Amino acid sequence: MRHVIAFFLGALVLAACSTAPPPTVRFVDTEPVLSATFSSSSTKPLRIAVAAVISPKGNVESYSALLEYIGAKLRRPVELVQRMTYAEVNELIQRGDVDMAFVCTSAYIIGQREFGMELLVAPQVQGETAYYSLLIVPSDSPARSMQDLRGKTFAFTDPLSLTGRVYPTQLVSAFQTTPEEFFARTFFTYSHDNAIRAVANGVADGANVDNLVYEFLVAREPSIGTRTRVIHRSPPFGIPPVVVNPKLDPQLKLLLREILIQADREEQGRRILQDLMIDRFVVVSDHIYDSARTMELQVNTAP
Repeated sequence: MRHVIAFFLGALVLAACSTAPPPTVRFVDTEPVLSATFSSSSTKPLRIAVAAVISPKGNVESYSALLEYIGAKLRRPVELVQRMTYAEVNELIQRGDVDMAFVCTSAYIIGQREFGMELLVAPQVQGETAYYSLLIVPSDSPARSMQDLRGKTFAFTDPLSLTGRVYPTQLVSAFQTTPEEFFARTFFTYSHDNAIRAVANGVADGANVDNLVYEFLVAREPSIGTRTRVIHRSPPFGIPPVVVNPKLDPQLKLLLREILIQADREEQGRRILQDLMIDRFVVVSDHIYDSARTMELQVNTAP
């Protein structure tokens, strides 16, 4: 039922925009795949999952060029695999149904803890490998802090989302209460752009969202910026990474890392990264996720 609700919510709040010819997209269950090797699997599609940080339509539009670029470098077809929730993407990685994935920070933390999800690279944006949770409200709202949203309607993004569910839950816990008691109503949008549009369209009185998605959306649709207002910014957290199945062929893993790291050093790669508002991909230490890891454990293990 939650998938049906999220689908109709997305249909109500998403604005129409043009699409480029995308890689193959699968929403149905995928069959298990073998570890990729260059000798026997040169024509087998590389399966890449993109967690629904933005809506499925937005994922296709935003990531198509990058996935086509990776496929061209590998001389191998690429298949984009999507699911409604972050947890479902983690399951795909754990089962080996996808080779590589773009995931949110808490999904990586949980996946690493539960089955050894492996960090490949991370995007660098505006010189940082960090991102923030923004508390946004409609531009005409009198709210100035989370406390002002008591008794209001609040949009969460995904149950696993660090910026869209874990962090606002921690903010509410400062009032010695829970979101269920603090807000009159809550719902999940299952993507950050849907949560942003829910606030912009007056469907929700507030939401915490990924600053990267918010800035990306406002840059493309300035009206979003005029219809919403940021009233709080979190401390920095380690940026959502690119991860791989821990059983992925080591040679393929190294090649994928090299393709992403080298992308900003040639014209086509730079154009693609600029469209995604990414400076470059870099190798990062797992320690940049320590603060997020601590908060996620506190929130998700609290009574």
